[in-house]
Amino acid sequence: MIINKQNVEQLAWQKMDNLLPCIVQDATTGKVLMQGYMNTDAINHTLETRHVTFFSRSKQRLWTKGETSGHTLDLVELSADCDKDSILALAYPNGPTCHLGTETCWADAKSPSVSFIAELEQVIASRKGASPDSSYTAHLYSKGIKRIAQKVGEEGVETALAATVKDLDELKNESADLLYHLLVLLQASDLSLSDVVEVLQARHAK
Repeated sequence: MIINKQNVEQLAWQKMDNLLPCIVQDATTGKVLMQGYMNTDAINHTLETRHVTFFSRSKQRLWTKGETSGHTLDLVELSADCDKDSILALAYPNGPTCHLGTETCWADAKSPSVSFIAELEQVIASRKGASPDSSYTAHLYSKGIKRIAQKVGEEGVETALAATVKDLDELKNESADLLYHLLVLLQASDLSLSDVVEVLQARHAK
């Protein structure tokens, strides 16, 4: 269930002495970032401020992630599991989440392969406006939409040819080139992969 101020009391507070575990997930990459605990005040404060806030068991007070470091977690959505005894916070992180300075508290865990696409897209987006000499991506941006679109076309043809001759290594490499240039084209058009995924989701729902 999606958590809001009207249904906070419906959570299974009695199971955990009025503290429920909360897992934070990156809304862009899908990576699990950290775990904390929430009481009703923490949830309400999170919903009001849109910054993920926990109840600190050591400090015995509300604690907003990033209140000293500035590495806040901007809330997208709070939801509860089927038993209503654990919480998932979907959020955008502003900097590393772990107090050790890593992106996630599970820094050594392997991330899903698809999450790298989201990370790559963020890097590509960050190259906008950079000096053309600073990276290949910035150089592509400087050439404009027509050149980027041309590269997507070229890579698409090369990908199809590799598949036709059944050169699997070349197919993988050309597919990687195609996907990269498509991400650049989307960003240059002020779109993102999420916009494309939304179209696919809408089609799938029909």
